[in-house]
Amino acid sequence: MHGKRVKLFDTTLRDGSQSENISFSVEDKLHIAKKLDEFGIHYIEGGWPGSNPKDVLFFKQAQKEHFQNAKIVAFGSTKHTRNRVEKDPNIRALLDAETSAVSIFGKTWMLHVEKALRVTAEQNLEMIRESVAFLKEHGREVIYDAEHFFDGYKDNPEYALRTLQVAESAGADVLVLCDTNGGMLTSEVADIVKTVRKSVSAVLGIHAHNDSGLAVANTITAVRHGCEHVQGTVNGYGERCGNANLCSVLPNLQIKAGYDCVPPENIGKITALSHYVSEVSNLVHDNTMPFVGKSAFAHKGGIHVSAVMRESSCYEHIEPETVGNHRRVLVSDLSGKSNILFKADELGINMESDQDKIPAIVKRLKELEHEGYQFEAAEGSLELLIKKMKKEYRNFFALQGFRIMVEKNESDEIRTEATIRMLVKDEIEHVAAEGVGPVNALDNALRKALIGFYPEINDMKLTDYKVRVIDASAATSARVRVLIESTADDMTWSTVGVSENIIQASWEALTDSVSYYLMKKQKVD
Repeated sequence: MHGKRVKLFDTTLRDGSQSENISFSVEDKLHIAKKLDEFGIHYIEGGWPGSNPKDVLFFKQAQKEHFQNAKIVAFGSTKHTRNRVEKDPNIRALLDAETSAVSIFGKTWMLHVEKALRVTAEQNLEMIRESVAFLKEHGREVIYDAEHFFDGYKDNPEYALRTLQVAESAGADVLVLCDTNGGMLTSEVADIVKTVRKSVSAVLGIHAHNDSGLAVANTITAVRHGCEHVQGTVNGYGERCGNANLCSVLPNLQIKAGYDCVPPENIGKITALSHYVSEVSNLVHDNTMPFVGKSAFAHKGGIHVSAVMRESSCYEHIEPETVGNHRRVLVSDLSGKSNILFKADELGINMESDQDKIPAIVKRLKELEHEGYQFEAAEGSLELLIKKMKKEYRNFFALQGFRIMVEKNESDEIRTEATIRMLVKDEIEHVAAEGVGPVNALDNALRKALIGFYPEINDMKLTDYKVRVIDASAATSARVRVLIESTADDMTWSTVGVSENIIQASWEALTDSVSYYLMKKQKVD
């Protein structure tokens, strides 16, 4: 290990909550705070108690919780120039939050001092001095955020440094250099941090935004040039383009650069933490996120897969398990023999005695992908296809025909009914069922026809249904791809159907889903 300790300051609950499409409840914030604490984060910024009642309630609730590793931090600004510090509402709110540490921001850039605050340079310095000193007098650990520090430094380096020196002399424990607009180049961050390190003695921190796509790089560079305190958010959530993504910063610092950030055994939990926060945030997890994304260790090209199977470091910069992720091989029109072998092994299909069938399977996959099928996200249909080509699959039912009727009356009421004729275990089933739409009606009729023979399908639930137009230029006669996700018995699987007719595509995906489940149940039983 590098041996140098870096403290992690998570602001997902404050800066991250300013991200578009995120709205945390108090319970959400408490759940995430507990996960961050378990993971080993040192500081959790819970919100701004001076700005809204929800954050006030969060701090009250947080006092009842036991946090093993993290300090909960209240966030606020320096006092208003017209207020005495002990009477300032924002400063009082910070004290009322009753956190052992507070994070307080002040202005560094003369543009903001003169245009936003409309005070003199000296008045701004006095606001910083009084606010920090008052909070220290009341026993708080003070993390001072120098807002817009890098912009302020480029504009007037002497004044920017003075703001830090004033905060330090007033007792600030940490001086955080903020790239609030996210516009700095990495080389600029390196040069400025080196200069600041020579000018103050307090612990330095870095708070980078991602407006130039450089937040992670700027954060790591700042650490390498003297910052020992890192601020960021899980998944990079934050206003505009987001904050430095701790799910990238942390593995780079700890695994690559050898810094001591969290207990070594916890680094393998970072993928689970990333997914947990996206779930609570009600946001789709970004597959392409480094280290923790579903596609971070996914291989598609046949040559790549062949090489990875021999030596994973050919196309992987770390072992995926190091960060709690796993290797995935995708089967597509770029597939070769290696993809099929890897995928079959992953799906538990023995191909040792069927090596001669692999070329035919690859050929069939490429034909189907050309028609619009996509098996990367439909592993249920892929397993069925391989089993069928290996002659290891038996049909559980056979369609003899279906009809769908949709009626709409003058009251705008819509009635949908599906009628199905099926051959199941040598018996003809002819049933009808209604639904809220044609796909739901088909699903209900299919289940009705099969339930007497396969009662286990009652445990199946359809959890997602996606339609994608494949050739948009064909307008309403375009071919569509339907992806269906189903769950049962702690198992989740996806299936695919393709047709110019959306009902036919849905039927393919639906019947594959049921067939897959019955095949798995049969194997277990």
